[in-house]
Amino acid sequence: MNHQDHVNLLRAGVPATGGVWTDFGSGAGAFTLALAELIGASGEIYSIDQDAAALREQERAMRARFPRAVVHYRAADFASPLDLPPLDGVIMANALHFARDQERVVRSIKQYLRPDGRFILVEYNTDQGNPWVPHPLSFGTWQALARRCGFEHTRLLATRPSSFLREIYSALSW
Repeated sequence: MNHQDHVNLLRAGVPATGGVWTDFGSGAGAFTLALAELIGASGEIYSIDQDAAALREQERAMRARFPRAVVHYRAADFASPLDLPPLDGVIMANALHFARDQERVVRSIKQYLRPDGRFILVEYNTDQGNPWVPHPLSFGTWQALARRCGFEHTRLLATRPSSFLREIYSALSW
């Protein structure tokens, strides 16, 4: 996938420029960069990942591509409590499938959102994992989990073929 693919997976879930967003499990920042393009320089991003080296790589890419973006990089586990401001939105791309207790993680992350906040999940559209993607969630499984965690609405935003696990999707829950 390339940068435009990442932007296209998020675009329909990001209503406007600006706002305070977090990318949980951001890695080297493919989706953080896409988010920066969509929310513009008036927005603010908290990029959270356990891998400090990946965050440094992400910061270099961000400075090169979006030098005016406001990004706070935090080396932390997204499943642990974090000190974050109230969020307009959350991106979680290819990260939730690493959590064994996904419901606990989603409930915890939901607490960071403002009442009208948005949760955008990007995930492989299967419930069958492997050693590299241990706990993926199909869109139907995500809908049920999001509902159990208190999200009233969930809709499919986009899909894209994946050579790894057939298809990747993005979904918006609010």
